[in-house]
Amino acid sequence: MRELLYIEIPTPDKATVCNWLQAEFEPGTGEKELTSEGFRLRVSKTTNKQERVPEKLPAELSVFVWSVQRTTYLKVFRWAEKPLPGEPQILLRLMTGIRNRFPHHYPEPPAIDCADVSIFTSLAPYYPLTVKYFQKMPNGEYDLARVYWWEQRWREGVRNPQKPRQVVFSHPEDIRGQGSISSPLSPPVSSSPQFDLIYVGGALGVIHATVMAKLGYRVLLIERLPFGRMNREWNISRDEIQSLINLGLFTSAEVESIIGREYKDGFNKFFDAYIDDKLKAPVLHTPTVLNLGLDSEKLLRLLGQKLRTFGGEIWDETEFIQADVNISQVVINVKDLPNQINKQVSGRLLVDAMGTASPIAWQLNGGRAFDSVCPTVGAVIERGFETGVWDSQYGDVLNSHGDISRGRQLIWELFPGANEELTIYLFHYHEVNRENPGSLLEMYEDFFSILPEYRRCDLDKLVWKKPTFGYIPGHFSVGSSDRTVAFDRLIAIGDAASLQSPLVFTGFGSLVRNLERLTTLLDTALKHDLLSFQHLNRIRAFQSNVSVTWLFSKGMMVPTGKFLPPQRINAMLNTFFGLLASEPTEVADNFIKDRFDWFTFNRLALKAARKNPALLLWIWQLAGLKDLLRWLGNYFDFSRHTLIRALLRGWFPSFLSRKQSWFEQHHPALWLRLLAISYALSTGTHSQYLKQELGDRRQDSGVRRQDSGVRSQEM
Repeated sequence: MRELLYIEIPTPDKATVCNWLQAEFEPGTGEKELTSEGFRLRVSKTTNKQERVPEKLPAELSVFVWSVQRTTYLKVFRWAEKPLPGEPQILLRLMTGIRNRFPHHYPEPPAIDCADVSIFTSLAPYYPLTVKYFQKMPNGEYDLARVYWWEQRWREGVRNPQKPRQVVFSHPEDIRGQGSISSPLSPPVSSSPQFDLIYVGGALGVIHATVMAKLGYRVLLIERLPFGRMNREWNISRDEIQSLINLGLFTSAEVESIIGREYKDGFNKFFDAYIDDKLKAPVLHTPTVLNLGLDSEKLLRLLGQKLRTFGGEIWDETEFIQADVNISQVVINVKDLPNQINKQVSGRLLVDAMGTASPIAWQLNGGRAFDSVCPTVGAVIERGFETGVWDSQYGDVLNSHGDISRGRQLIWELFPGANEELTIYLFHYHEVNRENPGSLLEMYEDFFSILPEYRRCDLDKLVWKKPTFGYIPGHFSVGSSDRTVAFDRLIAIGDAASLQSPLVFTGFGSLVRNLERLTTLLDTALKHDLLSFQHLNRIRAFQSNVSVTWLFSKGMMVPTGKFLPPQRINAMLNTFFGLLASEPTEVADNFIKDRFDWFTFNRLALKAARKNPALLLWIWQLAGLKDLLRWLGNYFDFSRHTLIRALLRGWFPSFLSRKQSWFEQHHPALWLRLLAISYALSTGTHSQYLKQELGDRRQDSGVRRQDSGVRSQEM
């Protein structure tokens, strides 16, 4: 018996596919005998002497379908070893008929008005399982409305990239050196801004904001939701969260209090039933990757308390409207949502932490705000799984239980939390496309449909705590200045700046790993009033080793409108993770945490090419010539950076340490640039002199807080 064809049919309606095969498809030759899941096609063994089939096997093809992951799959087997008469024509006719009858379909969420009808009533005809299980969650109606809002906001940004909604304005009579964009509203300009820093976005934003408030700056945090509410959970490792202790943000005891669970090991395993045996990979064990499950809401409450203790303010349930930039300050227009009152507030600098839906990020980067995204959905489940389904001492870092599903390779994550809690995510790597922006609502319908396939359970017996969802962006940077993260008196951080890990897309982990770097550079800019866009654009967490890995995530995306062999992406993932499984544990740990070097990258790449020579062709087919040329630019930049780092790292940090006071006094802009270069060379870690410098700043924070108003008036 030989497999001739394996394809994905992008529809969950297996019955319709089966009916089409049995009643409508005409093979053009042979006798069709119907079966429960398709048909058998008997073909005459002999039409002439050259087409004899010598085996004593039935001269027939077996065509059948099955369903998993809300997707239909089809296979064709031949009983005989040698081809049957007319076989290529039969297969071509079958493929053509299926693609014409069942093309890709990217459904749109319905246009609804929640003012008159509940979100549940409006969406139930389209997403019945999503509505059913959101109704079982506390605040489910509010959260489902939030999912709908976020998807609509994301689609609007993707489909109008050249004309993004304008929310940042500059005043030509005041601003010099940057394009003039006049606001229809000319806000009054006070002589002194009310705050040093205004953050918009309270999840990742509050982490950064609290560090800056601790350094003595007057900080305001604006959050659209009630502060402390999270639609995602956070996982991290001990060595990464240690940076929050090193910065003095938390004590060791406080860190322990926000850890819901520390599991023993994390598994990485991808579906391999239909790939070559030589490519099948064992489970990759990553015991120190994302193995701390944090109580995110407790973490946010603790940060909120600290922010207020350091003199900061929080305006929650407040929506950002627009920002007006002038030569001395930025004026923010916001709306108090409960009271429907418009307000204004001014600051020296605006920090955009609004994430992927940020209208500021879309405006700054026009048609190329993001290159890729991970639409991510899931839930925190309090309890309800049967004993033996999952051991809460372990996590699933990356897992797939099937092949490409309706043009997406679905991937699961599972992280144990406190008591019996499990946080489960479903996501896929996705190329940003106007026709197919990526749907959270479709993903949620998948999630509730196929969760029992992934982990045996009765959905009706599960106790749902809250949903987790979002769009996690990716940017394929060619160089350190490829993406705009700043405007005069404005800078973006976190997901709004596309700051994330290319493999596991953890914006939280990336921000925490780079927190010292980002806050130290921003402190330097504020200290010396270096708040123009050319200075602020240097404050970013770009790493040349991370930029070169975007090709891995590119290789996990199915281009919109195209059909790939269903097992293709799982074969690629098995190839790469199989190599990591054969390496010492620290190699996989460093790779996933963005800490690998040039030599490790090249060694693994060569091993992958030897193990699976087809990998290069597959990547070519997925990426295309343009992206491969872009990636070569990344690779050469990575190589150049490695050489420069080897030449400078031994003496450059100590040189800067000795000359810091001179540079800051005489050439502060040059000092900021050199400091940014030093951080870039160390790829997120830094020498001892920076820790000492930061310690000195902490001791001086009280003086700065008292002096900040004077400095603002002197600008």
